[in-house]
Amino acid sequence: MAAIQIRRVEKSYRSLKALDGVSLTIEAGEFFGLLGPNGAGKTTLISVIAGLNRADAGTVAIHGHDVVNDYRQARQLLGVVPQELVFDPFFTVRETLRIQSGYFGLKNNDAWIDEVMHHLDLTNKADANMRALSGGMKRRVLVAQALVHKPPVIVLDEPTAGVDVELRQTLWKFVSRLNREGHTVVLTTHYLEEAQALCNRVAMLKAGQVVALDTTASLIKRISGSQLVVRLAAGALPAELQTLVSHPDELMSGNRQYTLRVNDCAEVEPILSKLRLSGAVIDDMQLHQADLEDVFIQIMEGEK
Repeated sequence: MAAIQIRRVEKSYRSLKALDGVSLTIEAGEFFGLLGPNGAGKTTLISVIAGLNRADAGTVAIHGHDVVNDYRQARQLLGVVPQELVFDPFFTVRETLRIQSGYFGLKNNDAWIDEVMHHLDLTNKADANMRALSGGMKRRVLVAQALVHKPPVIVLDEPTAGVDVELRQTLWKFVSRLNREGHTVVLTTHYLEEAQALCNRVAMLKAGQVVALDTTASLIKRISGSQLVVRLAAGALPAELQTLVSHPDELMSGNRQYTLRVNDCAEVEPILSKLRLSGAVIDDMQLHQADLEDVFIQIMEGEK
C-alpha cells in the first residue's frame, strides 16, 4: 500500500489555481522530493495532505486512510514540519514535546522524547523556555514535535531554510536514519543539492501541475546531460563538433575555449579523437557532470 496516494487534487483561491489536477503515488519507505519555485503549490499540497486545507476536488490518502473521511487515523500516521516557526512561548522544550505527545494520546513517552532531543542536539535546551531559543533551535523543536509520535510518514516543508550548517547535518543524519528504518520521508526544499543527495525520486511542480516525475538519477541523465569544456592551445574546433557547442558566442570569441554538450562519458573519447585528427592541441579539459539544478532550470524554463 502506498504511503501517500494523491489523485487529481485541485485547489483554488478565488481566481488563483494553486493545484491543478495533481496526482502522485509515494511508496512506503521512499525519500521523496517535492520541488518547485515559489508559488508552484508545494505548501498548499502539503496542507491538503496534512488535512489543514481541504481540496476542491480529488482525494488524498495516507496508508489508505482518506485525509477527510478518516482524518484521525490519517493524521496519526503523519508528522509534518511546517515552513513557519510556530511555537507556544509559555512552555519549555520538554513540556512542548510532552504536550504534543498528549495530542496523539501518548503517555510515558519520555524515553522517545529524550532520544529525539538527543539526535537533534536539544538535550541541553530541554528545560529552556521556547521564547528564549534561537530561530535554529526553534526549528529543531518543530522537527521534534513532528517526530514525537513516531509517524511512519514524515513531511518536511523547507526544514533547513535559513538555518546553520550544523543543524542541516544533524537533521539529515537523523532523518536519513529514520528513512533507513522504514519511515517514508517527503521533502520540499530550495536547496537542490540536498534533494539530489537525499531523494531517491523527485516530482517537480510548476503552476500547480506536476511537470516532471522520475528518479533523481534518471532526471539528470535524461534531461540535462553533461558538459565537456576544452581549451585549445593550437588548431581549431572541427566543423563536425561545432554543432555540440552550448554557447554559440564561443565560436566567435577567439579565446579557443568551448563548452560541448555530451550525454554521458562514453561520448568524450570520440570527441577527443576528432580533435586529434584535426590537428588541434588541447591545453586544458574539464568534464562537468549535470546536476539536479540544471534539470530544474531547464524544466522551469519550459525546455524538454
